[in-house]
Amino acid sequence: MEYRPLGLTGLQVSALGYGASSLGGVFGSIDEAAGIASVRAALDLGINLIDVSPYYGLTVAENVLGRALRGVDRGSYLLATKVGRYGDAEFDLSAQRVVANAHQSMTRLGVDYLDVLQCHDIEFGNLDQIVDETLPALEGLREQGLVRFIGVTCFPVEALVSVARHHRIDTVMSCCNYTIQNRNLGPWLDDFAAEGIGVMNASPLGMGLLTNRGVPAWHPAPAAVVAACTEAVALCSARGPTLRSSPSSSP
Repeated sequence: MEYRPLGLTGLQVSALGYGASSLGGVFGSIDEAAGIASVRAALDLGINLIDVSPYYGLTVAENVLGRALRGVDRGSYLLATKVGRYGDAEFDLSAQRVVANAHQSMTRLGVDYLDVLQCHDIEFGNLDQIVDETLPALEGLREQGLVRFIGVTCFPVEALVSVARHHRIDTVMSCCNYTIQNRNLGPWLDDFAAEGIGVMNASPLGMGLLTNRGVPAWHPAPAAVVAACTEAVALCSARGPTLRSSPSSSP
């Protein structure tokens, strides 16, 4: 497994991380035993970065992941979770709620600290509140030794850039913006690197867009993009390889 520095955090993370949203049934029903086995297999293969959120399956993903990590050496993996989004239309970025949520997440995950804590889907919140209230609250958790590093996640790259310009953060997570179909994140990679911000590239397969599985009903891609990618998937499959196995550079 290849490992890379995550910004200036000092963390060496596996080039491929384990995204635990599927443990919450986000992309369809999943057998819990199979999900737990997949976490253990990922760790055995050298993957050390695991990302989850209380939003995934409305806390189901965190609970299943906690059971998967039971008995595993805490020093063998790096755990990232999120605050601020708790349902499809439930957002609360107040200091009180995010602090309470962090403690609840640690209980579900069975850990006494988090390696990375991120504000989730910040495009749905007030960016001023995130800068002035939410991130300072996460810094308070860091001062208590409960969180090592803090960051933000969202789909629009511009929102990540805006927050990074107004508050010191350790990481950003961009979703679906650095794939073989979408390179919106690319122009900003040097800027994040110059600030020492670690970049996590979520959903390199476009949340199903670049797979034979196709996309869920809630997928944000325009119909024309879905149709074009579906055609590309079919073309690749007919010729042998799949888009899932096609080479793609990573930040």
